[in-house]
This record gives sequence, structure tokens and C-alpha cells, in this order.
Amino acid sequence: MTLANPIRFVDSHCHLDRLDLKPFDGKLESALAAARNVGVEYFLCVAINLEAIPYLAAIAEQFPGVYTSVGIHPGEKVTREPNVEELVALANNSHVVAIGETGLDYHYLNSNPLLQQERFRKHIQAAHSVQKPLIIHSRDARADTLQILREERARDIGGVMHCFTEDWNTAHAALDLGFYISFSGIITFNNATELQKIAQRIPLEYLLIETDAPYLTPVPFRGKAKNQPAWVKYVAEKIAAIHEIELATVATATTENFFRFIKKQPVR
Repeated sequence: MTLANPIRFVDSHCHLDRLDLKPFDGKLESALAAARNVGVEYFLCVAINLEAIPYLAAIAEQFPGVYTSVGIHPGEKVTREPNVEELVALANNSHVVAIGETGLDYHYLNSNPLLQQERFRKHIQAAHSVQKPLIIHSRDARADTLQILREERARDIGGVMHCFTEDWNTAHAALDLGFYISFSGIITFNNATELQKIAQRIPLEYLLIETDAPYLTPVPFRGKAKNQPAWVKYVAEKIAAIHEIELATVATATTENFFRFIKKQPVR
């Protein structure tokens, strides 16, 4: 796939329903317009619970270039765990392009690994049913995340390791599964030298960029404001510097990668 405009970015992971809209007069369309003004034309608005999914689908319906997903974040508390059939039913929507975010997060002491693992497996099974890729959140759970991905044949459906902050061995294992590696604003942090070395080793054809907005604000706005999709450009600029290539090359590659990831053609 060859795209006409080289400076065209995708924010491959954001939470449009959680943005701080005060700088945009309370209007989501203004936040999206600000992003488009710097070349961000496509957005994957990622679900972290099922309650928000109708609203996320409405956003995707209203705004061209916005896609969404179906999933429950591993750390999300729910009153009832959905079964595979319920996830499949929600994902059978043309605006839903992925399952997730899902995965494992053992960072907090009150996490329930067995519950998270069962939820994770259900998401992968749903992804198989609808043939849509996975968005993986993994924190302090490298071995179990990779083991479950292998056991549930995640290679057959593909996916992305979102907001990657793990080690090279984890990245290499994910690449062996055919997964993309996505970097967030963390890659711009001054103390992220090890992560930057890993990013340098990731082949360009497997890279994605994201904001995870409103979280993980990149430099130069870190500590000054909540994140927004327009600032994915700073992630792209850092990737370009790390790989010693032109920003337009990163823009083109990551945009093409995104549409291969979601198995769709871009719509202007």
C-alpha cells in the first residue's frame, strides 16, 4: 500500500472518551481538528471497559478516520465477566477493528493473576472468532503474557504490544509472533535510554506510534498538560531520530503498518 501524502500520522492507541477537552472548549471535534492540523488523520480509540463501547462506536461513526476496539483492560474491575460470545457480538461492528486492550498487569499488589489470565484468554478467543487483531497491555507479566499468546495461537490473528516498555527479549518474542511494537510518549523521556536502544532494533515495518492520550504526555509537554492525539508527532520525531531517518519515512511506514495491522484500507 502506498499513501499519497507522506506526512500523515496515525495515533494507533488513544482514549478519546477520556481526553481533557478544556483546551478545546469542551469539544472533541476541536481536539481532533488540532491533531489533523499537524497531520494526524487516523485514530484508534481503544476500549478499556464494556460500558464505554456504545459511546466509542458513536465517536467512530461520527468522525471520519476514527476507529475503535472492544475489550476490558486487565486491571479494570467489573461486576460480571463477559463470555466470549458477548465480546464477539460487540466486536461485530464495522467501526471495531481490534480486540483490546487486553493482557496482563501484575504491577499492583491487589491484582488477581488468575482472573486476568482467564479474561485474557477469552479476548484472544473472541479475536479468533471475529478475525480482528489484539491490542496487548503487559506490565510486570512478560512470561505469562507471551505464554498465553502462544498457547492461544495469537500468531494466527496478529496484534500489537501497545505502549512497549519491556526488554529486548520480550520484543523479539513478540516479533516472532508477528506482532507490531508500539511506542508511546515514554520513548521521548530523558530516562528512557534503554527503551530507545530497543526501539532502534525494531524493524521499521513492525513499528507503530501512539499517544495513549490522555496519559503519558511526551516531551516537551511532559508534566505540563494531559496528553492529546496531536502530540503523537513527537513520538514519530523521536523514532526518526533514533533510526536516523526522515520524519516522513516514519510517518509513511507507521501509517502503512497501522492499516496492515487492522486489515483495512485508509479512507480519507
